[in-house]
Amino acid sequence: MHRADAAPSTGTDDERITAEIQAWVCSTPLQGLVTHFGGTWPDGDLTDVLRFLDDFSAHHWDFRGGRERPDAREPDLDPATATLVLDAAAALGLIHPVPPARPAYAHLVVLGGLAHACVRRVAYAAHLLRAGLPVSGEVAVLGSFRPLSDWERRTLADAGLPADETEVDVLDAAVRRVFEVTAPAEQDGIDTGHPHHSWSSRTYRPDRLPPIRVLAAPSSEPEQRRAHTADTQRFWAGHVRLAPGDKVLMVTAPIYVPFQHCDALRTLAVPYGCAIDTVGVDPTLADLAVLPEQTLTPGRYLQEIRSAIRSMRALHTAASQPG
Repeated sequence: MHRADAAPSTGTDDERITAEIQAWVCSTPLQGLVTHFGGTWPDGDLTDVLRFLDDFSAHHWDFRGGRERPDAREPDLDPATATLVLDAAAALGLIHPVPPARPAYAHLVVLGGLAHACVRRVAYAAHLLRAGLPVSGEVAVLGSFRPLSDWERRTLADAGLPADETEVDVLDAAVRRVFEVTAPAEQDGIDTGHPHHSWSSRTYRPDRLPPIRVLAAPSSEPEQRRAHTADTQRFWAGHVRLAPGDKVLMVTAPIYVPFQHCDALRTLAVPYGCAIDTVGVDPTLADLAVLPEQTLTPGRYLQEIRSAIRSMRALHTAASQPG
């Protein structure tokens, strides 16, 4: 992601990160949403604004309540509010996809998610590579051992795809199908008998393309939760030996670009000195039609605006730390 109106773009310079966070969180569309939902914009510096937005969005825009995204409730919004939310989401960079900003990258990273998203993101990565995007290092496909829901299994079955057991199984099957590979050239991992502690790595080597690693990370808090996006990114960075100056392209869905981009800046750019671009899958591409993108509701966009706020707050804290 490289649009100034969407979220922090690239790099590790603390002042630039702070300025770009401020531009996003203090933008007219976000302030308009807060006002519409009954909030009064706070006085104070960026730290105060982020604290306010985190608390405000927890009260008004958190429809998950700690549950997985598919289990979030859908709010009952009147038509004018729904229109305002969709307009703000577009202005904040959560709806329209943009192409990669650079002509070449050291690594391409595909982020996991729900089953249909895993399939579409792997297909989009293949589209970028076959369209000629140079990647000098590897393609990393990052997931977890999260069990699939019944809804995800039905979605896969309806599309004629294998009804796998976990998120990383879906990613692995998508890599084998889309890149026409049958078996990994290298594999490693530890099966502890508990998904929060286990990890796996499979590397495929398709003809005339960079190596493709499918990685499932352990949780950094295994007693509390499964591995999340930041866990997988840190785990991958250690495996690939990410270097200062490396240019990394992240692939996700447009709705998640702001929050996952800021997570990547915090977990990869700040500690490793690499540059990050984050793009969403282009839903108009015909080669992704095996599993079309779901229709996203205003409630989903409000939830992910909250996710972006929380990610930016964590990024601002990390960028403000001495050293």
